[in-house]
Amino acid sequence: MGFHDQLRRSWDASGSLLCVGLDPDPAKFPAPLDHGNESLLRFCTEIVDATADLVCAFKPQIAYFASQRAEGALEQLCAYIRDRYPDVTLILDAKRGDIGSTAEHYAREAFGRYGAHAVTANPYLGGDSVEPFFAHGGGVIALCRTSNPGGDDLQSLDCGGRPLYVRVAEMVANEWAPRGDCGLVVGATYPDELRTVREVVGDLPILVPGIGAQGGDAQAATAAGITADHRGLIISSSRAIIYASSGEDFAEAARAAAIDARDSLVPITPR
Repeated sequence: MGFHDQLRRSWDASGSLLCVGLDPDPAKFPAPLDHGNESLLRFCTEIVDATADLVCAFKPQIAYFASQRAEGALEQLCAYIRDRYPDVTLILDAKRGDIGSTAEHYAREAFGRYGAHAVTANPYLGGDSVEPFFAHGGGVIALCRTSNPGGDDLQSLDCGGRPLYVRVAEMVANEWAPRGDCGLVVGATYPDELRTVREVVGDLPILVPGIGAQGGDAQAATAAGITADHRGLIISSSRAIIYASSGEDFAEAARAAAIDARDSLVPITPR
């Protein structure tokens, strides 16, 4: 099943646009957990178990695992999500982007080693840099208008009368999408830009980080980017959910925070 079909399955099964980002930082772990790799895996799986029925996607960020020499824990976590919660879409947040021969190995990593349905990618190297991901049957979610203020340094530059992020959206919609399943990243912190991107890309899925700890307005983001069938968005929150409590009740607190986040979004209309 391709990324788009999987995501439609996830939206329909969950009735939710919410994605939980899995960014495990041992320095922020609740007191009952130590800082070993076993605790990293336990922390993430307990968050997953507590929130899986509330979300359309989980988004583990690879850097949080690699910096702890915990890629094995990430493999286990991804396998756990795929096996235990097949209706939930798995997005590897890796922001890959390199020439084709290297991208081939990044594709094997994302879709072979970790079993992701889609991977985030930097579009700066153009179409040939993502071709290996399509060849492996996975989805590519291209960085377009990111949630951080520094994104303006490049993403808003004039590019033939249009900002660069609009050119990226056009490239993904017109040149990449005919070759494989695509999406884009647009931060909730920029709802006007999100609305513009939606107008450019039609019904392509948009991953929207930036609600919660980054201060993005969930309602403004959904209003700007939702499709006519009340789908089309993967609205991601990480820290505000996974670190909702620093105590033994961390999983229960994460569930409560996820319910609040889900309920703040436009509900999906049943088919």
